[in-house]
Amino acid sequence: MNTELVDKIVRAVLYEGYLLYPYRPSAVKNQQRFNFGVVYPHAYSEARAGTDACVMQTECLALGDESTECVVQVRFLRMVARSILNGTVAAGPSGEDHFENVTRLEVNGKVYQPWQEVSEETIEITEFNLAALASQSMQWPFRLSAKQEREPIRDQHGVIVGMILRDKKTITGRIDLSAERLEGGLFKIRTHIFNNSRINTSELALRDQALELALVSTHTILQVRGGAFISLIDPPQQYATSARACQNIGAWPILVGTEGQRDTLLSSPIILYDYPQVAPESPGDLFDGAEIDEILSLRILSMTDQEKREMRESDDRARQILERTESLPDEQWMKLHGAVRGLREIRRETE
Repeated sequence: MNTELVDKIVRAVLYEGYLLYPYRPSAVKNQQRFNFGVVYPHAYSEARAGTDACVMQTECLALGDESTECVVQVRFLRMVARSILNGTVAAGPSGEDHFENVTRLEVNGKVYQPWQEVSEETIEITEFNLAALASQSMQWPFRLSAKQEREPIRDQHGVIVGMILRDKKTITGRIDLSAERLEGGLFKIRTHIFNNSRINTSELALRDQALELALVSTHTILQVRGGAFISLIDPPQQYATSARACQNIGAWPILVGTEGQRDTLLSSPIILYDYPQVAPESPGDLFDGAEIDEILSLRILSMTDQEKREMRESDDRARQILERTESLPDEQWMKLHGAVRGLREIRRETE
């Protein structure tokens, strides 16, 4: 497996839709992000009559034998609720700190505001034998514990005048794995992801609260050793019927890595083709769906100073996009304008 190439593709799709142009929290479309690959808590999904899924399922085909080993990895984004507190720290050991939530705090010319950040999470299932899985399915429960972090905000004299509060909620779920023997050394592998996180009854109608307990931009990576995956997009004729019978829920499995290799499969909520690549001309991720680097980069440069300030101060990843775009050299801009992948001779047919 080409680990570097696979990881580059996974990271590109993992953050797809994380923050959309014009990359400002005040933009309407950034008020409701995270529409790709969200696995919500079961109770919330039920309350929404199943319109917001609490499961994701991948079914794929692999050739193998009694010695074939597999590894499954689930990667997703976990919501981090960022709050801004305004207040002071008590002067003495007997005093009490006094802070209150605010929607905006400006200190030393920098603006702080609430936001939905994310952290990357990975659940890796220990290597297992494919033939053994066909005889006995397995369950892999997981739990991500709640966590709270505080970051002080200081004025020009070093005095704490506020606090950045980052909250992660407890997320629990289960990954069910099973396999089925088909004809001629062919196996059907099923990976079923289920979110059973507990959510308060009072929050069942609140999407933002449900997102804090959800698996966001969920992707499944499968690898085989001593075997090979079958393309579900363009399967060989003898496996076409079995490929059509695979049932994928909220997921689209493709082959990834160096073209021709069949040891790694990526199941993504975004429809891709086999062996996708990140264009070498691209200077970095822009997060926006169906992104065109040149257009988005030019639009970023055309933003007002106030819009750029909001973009810079809303999110570290947005700040990196802005700084990278503003510092692009001329030769990089020329590459964004277009590229020739290859040339071939065309000969006129004679009668």
